[in-house]
Amino acid sequence: MRNDIPNLDFNSKKPDNSGIDILTIESLFVRKHEIAHHPEKAHQVTFNMIVFYTGGESRQLVDFVWHNVKKNTVIHLSKGQITAFQFTEGLKGYIILFTEAYLKKQIHSLPKNELIRLFNAHLFSPVIQVPEDDNVITYLQLFYEEYSDIEEGYNQENTYNSLYSIIFSKLERLKQYQTFHLKRSDKLTHFLDFKSLLEIHFNTNRNADFYAEKLHITYKHLNTICKDTVAVTAKQFIDAFVVLEAKRLLINSDIKSTELSYFLGFEEPTNFIKYFKKHTGLTPNSFKKTYL
Repeated sequence: MRNDIPNLDFNSKKPDNSGIDILTIESLFVRKHEIAHHPEKAHQVTFNMIVFYTGGESRQLVDFVWHNVKKNTVIHLSKGQITAFQFTEGLKGYIILFTEAYLKKQIHSLPKNELIRLFNAHLFSPVIQVPEDDNVITYLQLFYEEYSDIEEGYNQENTYNSLYSIIFSKLERLKQYQTFHLKRSDKLTHFLDFKSLLEIHFNTNRNADFYAEKLHITYKHLNTICKDTVAVTAKQFIDAFVVLEAKRLLINSDIKSTELSYFLGFEEPTNFIKYFKKHTGLTPNSFKKTYL
């Protein structure tokens, strides 16, 4: 299928790159007309990304939702998400890009909770507001200086890895304060299992009973898990998941509404159109025109 909104691949100019890169928002603004895709237009990333704003005020798009940003705002995106920047006067900051392979290499040194909190798009807001007195910016500046050093120093990759781990852990700690209610419990484990099943079966089954049966729990118990974890019912979470996948497919391919309706398991295209409009207020074609 043809891409209408491009997938942007990880592409570092640094030789022998291990899968991590850092640049400034200012440099991206200067180069916006030189790169293959204008960063202010929606695009899908095939890598993970952390954006730390150090000055100015603006907005950033994450999966079709615009989030306000200002000094000390952090936006984190997972592989596959849709984003777009909005450049304004005085906007400054750092962008860390890293591949899925790099993230997997770091997993052994990072607690599992950290990965859940920072890179679970369906579980948490992508926004963190860093307190003024926090020193995470110091490590970002060190990372940028080390990475920008033209002369490769001894053991430099280990320096990157160490600074990355510090930055990641500091951001997770801040995220933990904002999500204090979420603990590594049986409910969270069941919810993550539910989400994994949904990723496999979302285009064949939108019935919460189906997932409860797969998890060997009751429908009522699955509802309680979802309400306690993400404050919505199981059915509401399923619908939100399906609608987001539909949005991504609509704007990232030449798939027609009719084809998409069958792919998502709807018996009739009209049923899909009604379903999509109920949850977004737009028909699939109107939504696509809005973002293209």
